[in-house]
Amino acid sequence: MSRQPPLIGVIDDERNIQATLAAILERQGYKHVAAYNGAQGRQMIAQHRPNIVLLDLGLPDSKDLEVLRKIRAEHPQLPVIVVTAHDSLTNAIESIKMGAFHFISKPYVPEELLSIVSKAIEQLNLRVETKELREETVRLKKKMLQSESYLEPVFKNQKMIELVELSEQVGPSEANVLLVGESGVGKEVFANLLHSKSPRATGPLVKLNCAAFPPNIIEGELFGYKKGAFTGALQDFPGILSAASGGTLFLDEIAEMPIDLQTRFLRVLQEREFRPLGSTHTLKADFRLVAASNQRPDDAIRNGRLREDLFYRLNTFTFYIPPLRDRPDDIAALCEQFLGRYGSRLSKTNLMIQPEAYKMLHAYSWPGNVRELQNVIERAVVLSRNGKITPDNLPPEVLGSGEPPHAMAGRNGQNRNKNSAPTENISSLNLAERERQALIAALEQSHGNKKKAAQILGIHRPTLYTKLRKYGLLS
Repeated sequence: MSRQPPLIGVIDDERNIQATLAAILERQGYKHVAAYNGAQGRQMIAQHRPNIVLLDLGLPDSKDLEVLRKIRAEHPQLPVIVVTAHDSLTNAIESIKMGAFHFISKPYVPEELLSIVSKAIEQLNLRVETKELREETVRLKKKMLQSESYLEPVFKNQKMIELVELSEQVGPSEANVLLVGESGVGKEVFANLLHSKSPRATGPLVKLNCAAFPPNIIEGELFGYKKGAFTGALQDFPGILSAASGGTLFLDEIAEMPIDLQTRFLRVLQEREFRPLGSTHTLKADFRLVAASNQRPDDAIRNGRLREDLFYRLNTFTFYIPPLRDRPDDIAALCEQFLGRYGSRLSKTNLMIQPEAYKMLHAYSWPGNVRELQNVIERAVVLSRNGKITPDNLPPEVLGSGEPPHAMAGRNGQNRNKNSAPTENISSLNLAERERQALIAALEQSHGNKKKAAQILGIHRPTLYTKLRKYGLLS
């Protein structure tokens, strides 16, 4: 929903009722717009786009449910609350059949009407949130397709090489696989590898992040639903299980799935069938399961986040993927891969990471793992000049883990005299200037688009605005 107060459209031919409704709605903080017959009402909806409509029956220019029928045809997503003195059972039933949100007869208690309006607004909010979640999921999927999900395994670490070899052995089977590791370690890389090595490789690889949806939405996303199965189910939705038919289902953050839903999903794995919400028909579940968790299974079970019986069903093979800080021998190969990717996008070829920068990359602990390394290299490529990645191109948090080059130079007796400022002050000034230059470069790269600039820098938009204000760059 918009930050603006909801706009309620009122279609009623009696001016005293219009005045009463206006007073009731305005006291509640709603805006309203009035129409006095069916034709005006439809014009009002087209012009003002109200969030909800209160509709009287028996308007002077229409018969019975004619206006409702036309509004539903023209604006199927618009909640319409029928408010009428024509309160026959037939009218009520037919109104609901046509898709009216509710039917209330005159005279009514204002609190009852406001309660129905509030429920309609809640439904609208839920619908908007669901749409935004889906859009965000699509955005994240696109980003992931450009990031770790389609990375070629370039690992040099022996443990990672062994996991790749195990993937090639396990891939051709139908065995369930559980991938365990911190966020950003590359679990999706292995999910893609397992799928590509399986007999289902020509089928879909469908991914669902269990942490991306609220508990009251994820069940419908997973199982699908029929129109009218619950408030907000305005059309049939096939669901993830159906979409994965003939392919691989990748459930990320499986321990974030609600416990009661885990019970139902376990039954799907056992019986290989499921029923969409609101449906009387059972469908076959034809998918190979790969699940992932950033929590160790024993911890998740002990904390009540993961059912033990579901874990045993998932645990045919469990891959424990080490964090990047425990496999620094992978950093160079990953950096080269990211340099090639982002360099080609920006027409910056033959980029080289200077030794001082490599030292800092190796010294950093990488709490965000491979995904963080990827963002750092993308940022460095954007800021690079003359084909070189230098410490000046790295973010402050990475610089803080290693020794800045000016400090090393100072220790070697270069650029130093007895009147020079303390190293700590020079460092903070240089870091501030680097951060300022990084902001300027990101804004140039994004052509002033703040959202895109924040994504380039790997920070949230509010943080970007704070930093822009700090350096006087906010226009």
